[in-house]
Amino acid sequence: MAPRSRAQLAQKMAAKDVPEQVAQDVLDRFEEVGLVDDRSFAQSWVHSRQGHRGRRALALELRRKGIADETAQDALEEVDDSIEEQAARTLLRRPLAATRGMDAVKRQRRLAGVLARRGFPPGLVMRLVREELAADTPDDTADDTADGAEPQG
Repeated sequence: MAPRSRAQLAQKMAAKDVPEQVAQDVLDRFEEVGLVDDRSFAQSWVHSRQGHRGRRALALELRRKGIADETAQDALEEVDDSIEEQAARTLLRRPLAATRGMDAVKRQRRLAGVLARRGFPPGLVMRLVREELAADTPDDTADDTADGAEPQG
């Protein structure tokens, strides 16, 4: 079984009709002995998913799992800006290749959408999309004689 937050375990117990007071007592004991630790859970969750999601998406996922906002913020502070940027660049590779030949505006919108849906910040999204599109666009000013062919005129 994968690690769970206290809130997730409480929901599971409620679904099994465990009396609320019994569930609270069990969860308190689990916390006491270290079997349930929301701080550790949040750090582990962020560490395992930071290569695929931006901070905003990770925060939302943690909230859905019942992690307190302060605990989530502490875990998200460990996400380095360079790690987030590298994750976003990696996520752009496949759609960048798949959108070649597409209208430039439509291509930019589609690529930005890929990152935005994964919770990356808008400023980072637009900067990376512009950079990756510029790097992916063939340079029309390249010297045609570079391969040794005679210039045609």
